[in-house]
Amino acid sequence: MSLGESSRPKFLKPDDESFASDRDALPSDDQVTTFVFNAHHNLNLAEQRERLPIYKYRNHILHCLENYQTLVLVGETGSGKSTQVPQYLYEQGWHAKGLIGVTEPRRISALTLAERVAQERGELPGDTVGVSVRFIEKVSPSTRIKYMTEGTLLNELLGDPLLTQYHVIMIDEAHERNTLTDSLMGLLKKIMAKREDLRVIIASATIDAELFRNFFNKKHRKSDRDTAVILSVEGRLHPVDVFYLREPCADYVQATVETCLKIHRKEPRGDILAFLTGQEEVLRAVALLREHQEAGDMTDIQVLPMYGTLPNSDQLKVFFAPPRGVRKIVIATNIAETSITIPGIVYVIDCGFVKLKWFSAESRMDSLVVVPVSRAAAEQRAGRAGRVRSGKVYRLYRLEDFQELPENTPPEMRRTNLCATILHLKALGINNVLRFDFPSAPPAKNLHAALETLYALGALDDEGNLTRPIGYSLADMPIDPMMGKMLYVASEMGCTEEILSIIAMLQVQSVFTKPISGQGQIKARIAKRDFEVAEGDLITLLNVFTAFVAEGRTKDFCGRHYLIYRNLKRAYEIRCQLENHVRNKIGLPMISCQGNVETLCRCIVAGFFANAAYMHHSGGYRTVRGSTELSIHPQSTLYTLPPPKWVVFCELMHTTKLFMKEVTVIKDEWLLELAPHYYHKITVKDTDE
Repeated sequence: MSLGESSRPKFLKPDDESFASDRDALPSDDQVTTFVFNAHHNLNLAEQRERLPIYKYRNHILHCLENYQTLVLVGETGSGKSTQVPQYLYEQGWHAKGLIGVTEPRRISALTLAERVAQERGELPGDTVGVSVRFIEKVSPSTRIKYMTEGTLLNELLGDPLLTQYHVIMIDEAHERNTLTDSLMGLLKKIMAKREDLRVIIASATIDAELFRNFFNKKHRKSDRDTAVILSVEGRLHPVDVFYLREPCADYVQATVETCLKIHRKEPRGDILAFLTGQEEVLRAVALLREHQEAGDMTDIQVLPMYGTLPNSDQLKVFFAPPRGVRKIVIATNIAETSITIPGIVYVIDCGFVKLKWFSAESRMDSLVVVPVSRAAAEQRAGRAGRVRSGKVYRLYRLEDFQELPENTPPEMRRTNLCATILHLKALGINNVLRFDFPSAPPAKNLHAALETLYALGALDDEGNLTRPIGYSLADMPIDPMMGKMLYVASEMGCTEEILSIIAMLQVQSVFTKPISGQGQIKARIAKRDFEVAEGDLITLLNVFTAFVAEGRTKDFCGRHYLIYRNLKRAYEIRCQLENHVRNKIGLPMISCQGNVETLCRCIVAGFFANAAYMHHSGGYRTVRGSTELSIHPQSTLYTLPPPKWVVFCELMHTTKLFMKEVTVIKDEWLLELAPHYYHKITVKDTDE
């Protein structure tokens, strides 16, 4: 969607009583950009496939793949590229020479797409259509179309560097430009130079087509013609009307809730999708809406959250139609922006912000930063509306703010910690990562920072090669390298059982409920104290997990102690899966330290030594490296306790200032003992002064 100078957007405030005054009619052409979409839910699956926009390009796609090694397929939202292209290839017999692989950036995308394609073929996932994501695999000898996450395919490269079992690989949602996507494209370019029979499809919903085509294009050895081509497929949605605020809103979470209420009261039937930045905001909005339900304001709504760490069973709920006469309201992070399509959505609410990881090479730290969305992301969000009939998008910011947004979000490769990326490349035999051909080259200082951190972790030797066994073990673990080092050292310190539980708890967001009412907040705070310890947040999380398991993993236990059952349940599932992986694939023994807290804290330092901070004489915390000013997050166990002298943290969050999250109290001598390559005694003394 684009807004030209002649666009005449409409303005509103969430509390404006004229919210829906004159907007039931379709807007005129100069007010919105028109999308078109075929929604033939009353037809059988075969007829639905033929009505999709991509169907008339079927022969064009097959022709391009016959004559070019790389096809950049630009298909707007709703065109059907993710489900139909693999089937066209299968029907044409491309599977006879190898698998047709499709990578997705998220687990839920791979699972739902495989389910849909299997349904269209009258099968169950695991037959002709398989799916493989972390800890879940449904494939069989008869599988010919395989949906998977990018990480899954990268892991397969470790055992099969030329991907010989694949004949076609489709990189879906390539416009998201995460580190796995860019790494995979760089590796595929090297593989294609040795395998001219391999075909690659780069599927994107935005206009990065020229960049992708130029990256993969090379002159054919014999005919001297291009080897990459672009094919654009029209998307088809109904008209979408875009509205803006007259004035900025102070609290976009509250404004989102108010807008949902106003839409429900004033607008015709149709489901609502609202975008917020993270799980905490999503759960807060869901709680506020459910309070209105309980108060009797809105009994005919179904409120559902949607975020990445939500269990698969709960994520799938958003795809089911609500009961007759009930309006579905989905409160989501940007997971619902491009990768998945939720049926029935007519109204979209865009808060205008997104939470991104941003890496500082100077301090060697990743921080979570809430930043304005790009115009491309805002248009992707708007594309979620109008799938069933004419839709409406409510942007909780002004038109002039939209026009000042950056055109695109910077690729993740240019703004994130590259430790995991380098580990994967090193494990695949890419020795000179500084010269590796990425679609968008990361800053050299970020690469150097990652190499230095990996060297300090013991994953790289003096020559920059992976060490045995530490380096290869970390590369094989499906977790962050710092957590991987912590887990590896735990097997030596005799606390693998406890560290596994801590890592599993770190994979989900907050397990503590945050009631809205004042009385509920007091009770939740008192309940949390039952688990809190002076050593910090990670040991507190371990106490929560241990009690949850000891009490039979019941909802009743969570309700009595103001804990979020679904997050604890997910943490338990992750722990079981991770234990199976490290026990059987890496060979780490499962040992318990029987509650020796000092051993656990030392083990945490062995992994997170780079994230050390000390109490400065000014009254705040400073990082040992870079002297960055930090504060303990208000939700931390340590926030209300006397501030310890030395701590390590797992991540930073940048809102009003830089906050440390998941903080653990340590002793400064542990840094010298456990990370001698990273710290020297004189440096610590000078910094402390």
